[in-house]
Amino acid sequence: MFPQPHWNLGFIAFAIFPYISLTTLILGCLYRYFKNPSSWNSRSSELLDKGSLKYGSVIFHYGIILALIGHVGGLFVPQTLYNAIGFKEQYHLWLATYSGIAFGVAAFIGLLMLTWRRLRKARVLTTSSFSDLLTLAILLTVIGLGTYNVTFAPYDNVLHDIAPWLRSIFLFAPAPELLDRVPLTYKLHFVAVFTLFTFYPFSRLVHITSAPVTYLYRVYILFRRRCEDF
Repeated sequence: MFPQPHWNLGFIAFAIFPYISLTTLILGCLYRYFKNPSSWNSRSSELLDKGSLKYGSVIFHYGIILALIGHVGGLFVPQTLYNAIGFKEQYHLWLATYSGIAFGVAAFIGLLMLTWRRLRKARVLTTSSFSDLLTLAILLTVIGLGTYNVTFAPYDNVLHDIAPWLRSIFLFAPAPELLDRVPLTYKLHFVAVFTLFTFYPFSRLVHITSAPVTYLYRVYILFRRRCEDF
């Protein structure tokens, strides 16, 4: 017989909540896409104020995309595979730490610039919804905690505690006990991330899912100069 789960706050937060979050993410996105496809967009405010959007948007997007790639490559790929190609654990941790600091700081600074723009530019703030402001608050929490952790509270056992726990969620064999020794700020970061996933289908973040892949193979659009004779 399988052992009975010990129902405590840690078990609920790190074994139950992730599945609630991911289920809401998937079903919520499907429902919104098919039920209200016209709302599936980024609701860009570029036309309202383009000048102050440029730098903050670029810095934030580069930082968050590179940080996401680093999370996937660093946490979902077991260290044994890296060892097989000669990439030792100490090098892995070194790369994760310093790249995490660089990408995290960039994403956080870019997001602060975007938040300042949304709150200080009257035209942008007027068109902002409660969902927009809540999205910024959650993103600031997620990125702020993540950047703080990697910069001021590095945890040397990430590859043996955090990474196996994260993989256990997607293998449908959650092991929340792996996080027992993990610092509190890391746990708050995980809860904030899954909270963001839960809120994702109800925000403008859904535009992330609509990558313009079709641009790679779509038919060219032909433009012809207007004939002056007609």
